[in-house]
Amino acid sequence: MNTRKKILIVDDEQINLEFFDVMLSKLGFQIRKAENGIEALEAVKAFSPDLIILDNIMPKMSGWEVTKTLKNVEEYAEWADVPIIMFSAMDDVKDKVEGFELGVDDYITKPYNFSEVLARIRAVLRNRELFAQIAARESRLAIEESLNNEIHQFVDLVREAFDGLVGQIDACDSDSAARALLSQVKNSIDKARERIDHIDQTSQQAALKREEIKKREIELKTLETQFRKHLQQS
Repeated sequence: MNTRKKILIVDDEQINLEFFDVMLSKLGFQIRKAENGIEALEAVKAFSPDLIILDNIMPKMSGWEVTKTLKNVEEYAEWADVPIIMFSAMDDVKDKVEGFELGVDDYITKPYNFSEVLARIRAVLRNRELFAQIAARESRLAIEESLNNEIHQFVDLVREAFDGLVGQIDACDSDSAARALLSQVKNSIDKARERIDHIDQTSQQAALKREEIKKREIELKTLETQFRKHLQQS
């Protein structure tokens, strides 16, 4: 995993900002700080973070309000998928559930242990990176599937044309020379038909492989969902 990931830290307590800035910078992360929700939204546009560590109870705009804005306002659609770890002094299950429903990826209760926070940061980044890889593969598979459909349509059209030509040749009553020429054309058509059949078979095999990949990716998504539930319960 790339340790140069960019992290935006948002907290109205300066001591927390400085602590995380020093500790995470030493570990190779690029850090940007914000002291309230409004500054956080401005920093998101300027910094494009890979992860946001966000305090909930802040002046001007709470962490929940920042999360709602990032997840739902069109202006911030580009950053809607940036993972968020929410800090809070509250340990109420209802509050945590609400945070997860808003789109928070993980939830840490103050006072916190830095080792635990670091482990959660790395876990969330790994999880999001895996999800991004799956999404990229899905996009590639969709393009390949579209191309495969085009090949099938082309194969069907060529076969139909070949069948028509062969039928006309078989019905021809021309002299021997013309018949010989038509025989050569028919042989060429037969060879082309073999090639088309090979292309069609290869395309079908590729389709089967895509289905296998899709099945594995569904399993990966299931693991991701289970991972998120584990984080929520821990």
